[in-house]
This record gives sequence, C-alpha cells and structure tokens, in this order.
Amino acid sequence: MTRLSTVSHAKLNLTLDVLVRRPDGYHDLEMVMQEISLGDALELELGTDQPWRMECSTGEIPCDDTNLCIKAARLFFEKTGIDCGGLTVRLTKYTPSCAGMGGGSADGAAVLRLLWEHYDHPISREELFLLAEQTGSDVPFTLLGGTALAQEKGQVLTRLPKLPSCHFVICKPDFPISTPALFRAIDDAEIVARPDTKGMLAALERGDLAAIAHGLANVFTPVVAKDHPEIGEIRDIMLSSGALGAEMTGSGPTVFGIFTDPDQAALCHTRLKARYHDTFLARPV
Repeated sequence: MTRLSTVSHAKLNLTLDVLVRRPDGYHDLEMVMQEISLGDALELELGTDQPWRMECSTGEIPCDDTNLCIKAARLFFEKTGIDCGGLTVRLTKYTPSCAGMGGGSADGAAVLRLLWEHYDHPISREELFLLAEQTGSDVPFTLLGGTALAQEKGQVLTRLPKLPSCHFVICKPDFPISTPALFRAIDDAEIVARPDTKGMLAALERGDLAAIAHGLANVFTPVVAKDHPEIGEIRDIMLSSGALGAEMTGSGPTVFGIFTDPDQAALCHTRLKARYHDTFLARPV
C-alpha cells in the first residue's frame, strides 16, 4: 500500500468580471486569481485491495462520487487505464466550504497532481488540464496555482507575475450564498462598475502592491451586499485596521483584506475572529 499526501491551497479573486452568458448556460468570466497558503490536508492510500472510499473531517462535505476528489480520481484512472488496486481518500478541511475560495476545486486539483506525479506523468500536461476542466470550473486554476488570469469558464489560463509579499486577513460571515442564484441575479442586474483588469495586470507587472489593492474588484459584491450588509461591515473593519484594500472573493460570502504590516493583520484577525469563527491569516503562494 502506498500513501501520498499534500496540502491543497485555496484561492482568492483579485478581480472577478462576468462577461456574457454562453449558449451552454455557463458564463464567460475574466478573473485575476491568487493561490494562498490556507489549504486542506489531503492523503491518498493506493493499493488498499478494498472498495473506494472517502473520509472527511467534517460532515458538511459529501464523500460520494459527487466529491471532486473522487470525481478527479475516477477521471484520471479512466483516462490512463491504470488499476490502482483500491483507493482511500482522507481529507482534513481547513478552508471553509461554500466560501468562494475554491476549496473543493483545490482538493480535486491536488488529487490529479498527486496521481500524475506518482505514476510518472502517464498523460501529457495538456491532457491533465483537460481532466481538471472536466472535474470542475476552478480546478484548472488551482492545478496551475500562483497568480494567473483566468478566462472563459476559467479554463483558459495565463500566468502572471507573482503578487508582492503581503498578508491576507480572510473572513467568511455566517450565511450561505447560492452560486446559481447569484449568476441569475447578475444576469438581471445592471453592472455599473467593472474591474479594471488591464490595470490590475499592469500593477502586477510593476509589483505595485498599493495599486493591486486599490484595483480589487468583484461584480458580485454589490449584488450580495445588497441583501447582506455584513459584507460592507467586514470590509470597513479591514480598511480601518490598516488594509490597503478589501474585497469579496468568488461568489462570496468571504471577504479578504491585503496588509503589508503583519501586526496590523494580526490585530484585524483577532478583531474579526471574536465575531466570525471562519477568520484566517494567510500569505500568497
């Protein structure tokens, strides 16, 4: 029996723009995305001589074929024709679920990466990314990692210069967001302000953290904040605590702030943690 382990890093959206609705029902997106140090602990056991199974540290996560870890593994073994001799997936969750941070996508991407490396690259890198695209929308980016521009459904990726060194405070308020409902709402909404994606790319090229923080933008934020004023309240706390900028990530409801001073970040974290359990400190990866 072979054990493989890794950490599946979550992501934040520095920008998120929804462009047009596609004929297949999806939307074309344009997003600048960032891998962060916060992540889940993943372990695979191969050659168990037992039926496939999955264990998770929280009951909130399904452990059947709908889980992206299992879906990714099935796609990999179907594509390669490899018989793993039984598989157990163990997942310890640290990234909050349904948070707009790509936690489940990162877990699926980590399974693909572990298997691809363990079996000595049995398919090409391009084929691996096609499997990532089949697994889920954010899986290609979380497989790539770093800092990247994601376009179309998120599968068209362009590597970008690294985000300068900084500290993130990340806070998920205690209410759920329905991503399908949010996309329906954005279809009906008038988008007054869109992210300046070109400006964000230029700021990253210059390594200008202040301009990057100033350029944080997400077209979903006003739609979510309209019904949930906590989004604005959390953002205001971050800014008043010294954040250079703060914004919601993904479809929410998680809000993050960018700090240069680790002490200010720690104080902001303490302040928000007293109110919101899912509050974290992280760094760019």
